Amino acid sequence: MDDMSGELGELVDAIVAETGLSGVVRVDVDGRAVVQRAYGFAHRAHRVGARVDTLFATASGTKGLTALAVMSLVETGDLTLQTTARSLLGGDLPLIDDRVTVEHLLSHRSGIGDYLDEDDLDDSTEYVLAVPVHRLATTEQFLSVLDGYPTKFEPGTRFSYCNGGFVVLALIAERASGVPFHELVEQRVCRPARMSDTAFLRSDELPGRAAIGYLDDSGDRSNVLHLPVRGNGDGGIYTTAADVHAMWDALFTGRIVSLDTLEHMTRSRSDVAEESRTYGLGFWLDASGGTVMLVGGDAGVGFFSARDRHGRFTATVLCNQTRGCWPTSQRLMRLVATESLP
Repeated sequence: MDDMSGELGELVDAIVAETGLSGVVRVDVDGRAVVQRAYGFAHRAHRVGARVDTLFATASGTKGLTALAVMSLVETGDLTLQTTARSLLGGDLPLIDDRVTVEHLLSHRSGIGDYLDEDDLDDSTEYVLAVPVHRLATTEQFLSVLDGYPTKFEPGTRFSYCNGGFVVLALIAERASGVPFHELVEQRVCRPARMSDTAFLRSDELPGRAAIGYLDDSGDRSNVLHLPVRGNGDGGIYTTAADVHAMWDALFTGRIVSLDTLEHMTRSRSDVAEESRTYGLGFWLDASGGTVMLVGGDAGVGFFSARDRHGRFTATVLCNQTRGCWPTSQRLMRLVATESLP
């Protein structure tokens, strides 16, 4: 391990010692992995420690992959950004405004009512789905929880983060392509990016390498009753730190969508002042626009990954705690995105 790896690793260790992260931290600098470290337990009851190749859920980090799958369909002509949701939904979800387009949904500017409205959610561990979680395994099955929410505002008039909008995107993509959404993400995103350890796993049959999500920082109660049994367009894919970094590399070399499409997706559409960030199409951007980010948090899940547009650094934090990885990722970003980097 060279001097940079050792010094940065010690700084990361010190951050984790203070934040109590259970998960994995990886940092690449100039295209080379300089920190890959695991902390805490992937399975507490059996005292199985987290490893750098442990599979973690990503919550809303999945939205970036959904957006890429949709934009790949735009590139092949199966969809356009101006395709209306109604043209593919037909009579389903009648409260969605007929003017809502794919672009409105990708940018969180659709105004549709949300089945999981984070503006009204104080504690993700208190959220209860309207149907038993085992009934939410396919995209079409989500119709039962998406329906019945009135429009919040006129399409295109403002930003409002909308989980349901990305499940609607999954429905649209599935119907436009004729390919089930989970398979579509595999074909259009994971395969070209060589993300061999990334998949929409069922929470009731997790493989041994997958981390269990825990509601509290201590105790063995998991999140299995708090989330759909299988994730969908708005969240829930499992991955590793190595696969996340493979995704960024593939994305910024045009192997998932073209570089012109990537530029379009990472152009700011909304200034989200309360987050000190802006939003494009499926991706967050820092205030300067120089760093592209994916962020996710849910019951028993925390995820953050950021890529400098110029490839100077890529930083990822995955964890299996409700309180998430935000304290760790904030401090990590101050290290890698400033002159503090060793």
